[in-house]
Amino acid sequence: MPKERTPRHPHFHPHDFLVRPGHPLASYEDAADLGKAYSGEREEIDAQTAVDQAEIVALQDRLFASKTRALLLVFLAMDTGGKDSAIRRIFSGVNPQGCQVSSFGVPTPEERSHDFLWRIHPHAPALGMIGIFNRSHYEDVTVPLVTGALTPEECAVRHAHIRDFEALLHEHGTQVVKFHLAISRDEQAERLQERLDDPQKHWKFDPSDLESRAQWGAYQQAFADALHATSTDDAPWYVVPANRKWFRDAVIAHVVAHTLRHMELDYPAPVADLRDYRID
Repeated sequence: MPKERTPRHPHFHPHDFLVRPGHPLASYEDAADLGKAYSGEREEIDAQTAVDQAEIVALQDRLFASKTRALLLVFLAMDTGGKDSAIRRIFSGVNPQGCQVSSFGVPTPEERSHDFLWRIHPHAPALGMIGIFNRSHYEDVTVPLVTGALTPEECAVRHAHIRDFEALLHEHGTQVVKFHLAISRDEQAERLQERLDDPQKHWKFDPSDLESRAQWGAYQQAFADALHATSTDDAPWYVVPANRKWFRDAVIAHVVAHTLRHMELDYPAPVADLRDYRID
């Protein structure tokens, strides 16, 4: 049956945020507060976000029923970048049976005794599922590079392994989409201060966040290296302006809806001619 097509977003297109070779990360940082330019159109953009969220819910139902494809969404950001809140807000209406969120912290001794992707692969989504990586294998090519645990040459080898890993997932039917949530250094300072000022947010504050903040420039370069080395047609990176949370969510929701729509999902055919059945 023909697939429904919703009109493109009236304010932006997913390609506006796509990582392309040679696109310097400095311009992404400058775009962290791009939502400011759209503030006068927020009401319309929020309405479109609601439409995109509804479409995500509807298409996830087809994805789960068909079990012919899978979707993996990867999130990368500096501390306070908004990964948790974006995931919670955008995917609050999806069927939890068909969505799994995974997060990867500091590798355990057992995990360090294997290759760096060993702990990641078991969490790749099965056909019919949406998998969300809050923290991912990209922590293993950014943090070690900044701390000096890996050299740039060793990270380049890992980038190649990641490209191969994501190509394998794609060949198995998994569409991989990756989001770098870009915030400015000033915005991060405000969000960290909010955590200190609000007793109910003290649990979110980790002194190690200040250590990462002190190495802001090194992290931006590590992000740039990873994004440029691993953004492919099969597993693209999108840089999301994330200073303004409503605009961040609008971009992510539209990219996800756009991706699911172009996966051309449909419900499976019934196992029999249902016209022959009657319910007594």
